[in-house]
Amino acid sequence: MNGNGCWLLSIKKWKKNVIIRLFCPPHNKGSHHGETRIIRYAYGEGEEYVPFILRAKELWSDLEKRSRKQLFLRTGVINVGEETSDFIQNIIKSSKTYSLPVEIMNAKEVKDRWPGFSLPSNYVGCFEPTSGVLKCEESIQTYQELAEYYGATILTNSRVKSVSISNGKVKIKTDDNSYHSEALVVAAGAWSGELASMLGLELPLTPVRKSFAWFQADEKLHHQNTFPAFAFETSQGIYYGFPSIDGAGVKVGRHDGGDSINPDVRLLAFGEKETDKGDLVQFLNEYIPNVLQLNYGKTCMYTRTPDEKFIIDLHPNYSNVAIAAGFSGHGFKFSSAVGQALSNLIISGKNDVDISQFSIKRFN
Repeated sequence: MNGNGCWLLSIKKWKKNVIIRLFCPPHNKGSHHGETRIIRYAYGEGEEYVPFILRAKELWSDLEKRSRKQLFLRTGVINVGEETSDFIQNIIKSSKTYSLPVEIMNAKEVKDRWPGFSLPSNYVGCFEPTSGVLKCEESIQTYQELAEYYGATILTNSRVKSVSISNGKVKIKTDDNSYHSEALVVAAGAWSGELASMLGLELPLTPVRKSFAWFQADEKLHHQNTFPAFAFETSQGIYYGFPSIDGAGVKVGRHDGGDSINPDVRLLAFGEKETDKGDLVQFLNEYIPNVLQLNYGKTCMYTRTPDEKFIIDLHPNYSNVAIAAGFSGHGFKFSSAVGQALSNLIISGKNDVDISQFSIKRFN
């Protein structure tokens, strides 16, 4: 499992893995591009995520050791919002439950420590010093290299036309070939609903267009060595961002909102909608006022579920088919553990870290 947002079929074929992709990663047709992703452990979306993200942390570290690459930047992450909000309270609660290092700061303390921020007096910051930034595109390339090293065959620019299961065996047809297998993993990002329907399964998935951008930074204020990654829950929306990494500028995106799309239709480029820049500038003007000059922007796709929780489960009717989908814009940090969970589901039908909250059955 190398991140969502493309056709990804892992086929166990006579003890050999075949991975079929609609595009060649990294690419801009999914949720993984844009160079960086935040990884945080005291999780504002709910403390039930924490064991899973801690397993992901272990596996990211293992990937760095195996590849001898630095894929994680320990910038720290500050989560900001009203102290009484569910987001902030979940962070505080999960930090206590799992003994995670979190420093709770008032608005003045945040400003004194990082002059690049400007917070309303009723906001607090929860700073996680051990969290930081994953190099998402480099991580995907590294997983792909390791997969090939261990014998996997990766087929790119190859679209799946049909999937069928008969007598416990899987048959895949692509544009130019057919494959037979004992087991199948589906992790197809915005195309997951289409592929699941080939297996008689209707999933409540909504692909959404999202935009993000880099803005000119004051390196003294916003450099990766002195400024943290951040997540803000504000009355105007939910925003996230990164310090200036390698001089690229401060990167900012809006997590909520977005337009529902058909992933097979051309994705509008950054700037083709006025709100692409406007939403981000409005946020920056209020909370990071020293950063207003746009460098460049990009677009990507989220694939949302109704409750914005993931789907990681076996197919209800086929024990040899595992599905991962609907990561709702906050899944990449987990993807190392998602890959392990999918392998475990195929091999034994269960995972050693509880993933019951991601069951397909919750939509029945």
